[in-house]
Amino acid sequence: MNNSYAFNMNILQQIVASMNKEEVRHLKLFMGRTNAGSDRKDIELFDYIRQRPDEYDEAKIQSKLYGTADKNALYRLKNRLMEDIGKSLALQYSDESDFNQVAINVQLARHFLGISQFQLALHYLGKAEKRAKSVENHELLDLIYSEYIRYSQETLGVNPAEYIRKRKENREDLNRLQEIDDILADVVYKVRTTQNFTGQDYRIIENLRKRVSGFSPKRSTTKSVQLRFKIFHSLSRILLQKHDFVSLEKYLLDTLSEFTKEKLFNRNTHDTRLQMLTYLANAQFENHKTTQSLETAQKLKTAMSEYGGLLHDKYLFFYYNILVINYSDKDRNKAIEVLNEIKENVVIMKQPHYHVFIYLNLTVLYFDNLNYKQALRSLVRLTMEDGYQNLDVLLRMKITVAELIIRYELRDEEFLEKRIEQVKKEFAEQLRSKEGKRHMEMLALLRDFASSNSILRNKPLQKKIKTFFEKQSNSVGDLINYNNWLKTKSA
Repeated sequence: MNNSYAFNMNILQQIVASMNKEEVRHLKLFMGRTNAGSDRKDIELFDYIRQRPDEYDEAKIQSKLYGTADKNALYRLKNRLMEDIGKSLALQYSDESDFNQVAINVQLARHFLGISQFQLALHYLGKAEKRAKSVENHELLDLIYSEYIRYSQETLGVNPAEYIRKRKENREDLNRLQEIDDILADVVYKVRTTQNFTGQDYRIIENLRKRVSGFSPKRSTTKSVQLRFKIFHSLSRILLQKHDFVSLEKYLLDTLSEFTKEKLFNRNTHDTRLQMLTYLANAQFENHKTTQSLETAQKLKTAMSEYGGLLHDKYLFFYYNILVINYSDKDRNKAIEVLNEIKENVVIMKQPHYHVFIYLNLTVLYFDNLNYKQALRSLVRLTMEDGYQNLDVLLRMKITVAELIIRYELRDEEFLEKRIEQVKKEFAEQLRSKEGKRHMEMLALLRDFASSNSILRNKPLQKKIKTFFEKQSNSVGDLINYNNWLKTKSA
């Protein structure tokens, strides 16, 4: 088998594994319309791959579908399945974005031109032009004007001079936008590769604004909505990656005010507005502005209901996340109340990866409230989740150590002694790593705690705790803060 074919088959497995239930349903309806036969080897192959995304066995499916002979038949089936999936997804999401809607209208225009239905071709090309203009997509407009010019050779209904002029003007804007893209790419790269950049003085934002505002005095390209949103996305990502939340908060407040005043937010840009509010609330939290962060969260919640709740479900978890992180510092009982409310929300609980956030936070909050039984229940519930074994191994190690600490507080010494040895074997490789040493020393302390009648009166053990503080002063990344917990055990 050549390398390109192997790559294609790997792509097929990746595509199948990525599909959600609605996409699967749509695909099977699509395949049923295009092939109503009873012998559906394509569906058998699809189901086989979907049920075994990580354990796909070529020989087994070959034998099941075609016996041992004619491997080319299986290769052809795979190619057909991949084509059908592509067509189904393209059809399902044809109205999902402005780009898709423009592209399908251009496709229809080309179809009708091919069968000499010029009026129909121009109708769909006109729709494509109108949509591309409304969203300032100059790349697509260049394609559309080129189509008009090509059509002028087929029908007298199109005057090429008009579209040659439009294409020329559009290309001037397109060239300016692409050069701005070059500036953005250059700035982003330099910031990411400059290790000593802090950004606290807001220089990166002012520098970029200066370069953009002075770039094209000829026309008002710098006022382009598309460009201004592009700058927002680039700058906000830079500041997020640099953890420069002071500059990020200031930039978001300025940009939200500016965009709102100029009425740049509408149905098409609503997603970006919700994203800005989410970023702002999180930046305010990082800057220890709890009251402002919670106020922004309420603005986010109100905005989520606009346009008939168009993006409500997409941002619902982010809204709750803002509440939890703020109340975890301000009011632990309120944070627990919010997390339990989330557990009852059907929209959020449909997403298994959110379950980790819920049960991890409940575990920590109950532990901090000295409610060890509830902390253990939440942690055990987490370990029962279907995707638990797929979590990062270092996170699972931290969760396991947290369980041992909770078990100690519940006086389950017998369990503790047995489990510690199992944990050392299970996470042997991770515990030997640089990051794992801290957790290894915590396990050693827990083992000593389990066999000690009185930690406070045990001088050798108190000395070990003191040594831990001296060697392991940094508690960042602990699920349960080891240093804070050990302080309750030190004399």
